[in-house]
Order: sequence, then structure tokens, then C-alpha cells
Amino acid sequence: MSNEPKSPVPLGKALASFDALWSPRIVTRVNDYDVRVAKVEGEHVWHVHENTDEFFLVLEGELHISLREPAGERTVVLPQGAVFTVPRGTEHKPYAPSRAAILMFEPSGTSTVGDRHDEVPDHVDATTGHTLGS
Repeated sequence: MSNEPKSPVPLGKALASFDALWSPRIVTRVNDYDVRVAKVEGEHVWHVHENTDEFFLVLEGELHISLREPAGERTVVLPQGAVFTVPRGTEHKPYAPSRAAILMFEPSGTSTVGDRHDEVPDHVDATTGHTLGS
């Protein structure tokens, strides 16, 4: 993607352009960060990003994020409109009890399954994000 000005990106239209779950699309970039949208349902995979935080905004539905922290394991529940940042180095596993749509903000090139992860199931796309329309 270039740094040239573009047209606004309607998020509803961006989300309607693909059906794959856990397969984020890059809607724009801000400095060295991707802004990605994804459709999600069911479980992702336990993973960790060693060098970056991961920002989540729930656009539709509800997202649960299980976290393995020094004090133990806990789950945060994000209803539509909620934001949450998973701190770098924190093992986490997103889960959506029913279909949801999320927006993530993370450095370009960040893998969806982090630097370390459990075995990646077939329904999870291990990617650094797809361009919108692909």
C-alpha cells in the first residue's frame, strides 16, 4: 500500500467483501501499523506477540480474549464497541461465541498467530494480513 491519499473505506463494505473467518484484511495503514478487520467465530489459537501490543475493537458481536498472566488465566469479554489491548509478551487466545467482526491495530508484518503459538487449526489463517479485495 502506498502513502498516497485514498478514498474513505466504509468498514461495513470492507467486511462484506470477504467471508473467511480469522483471516484479516488490511483496510489502511497508519505509519508502520496495519489497521485490519476480520470476521471471527469459534476459537483462535493460544499465541503470543513478543515485541508488540495488540489492539482489538469489536465492531459487531462479542469477543472473548483468554489471557495467561503471571497471576493466572483470565478471560475478558468485549461487547460491541469495546476496545482492549493485549500487552506484548502476554499469551492470549481470542474466541467468539457467535459470528463477530473486529478491528485490530498492530505493526505491519505482524503474524496473526504471533511469534509463538499452539498448533494452528485449519480454520485459522496464519497471515500478516491480506489486502482488501484479496
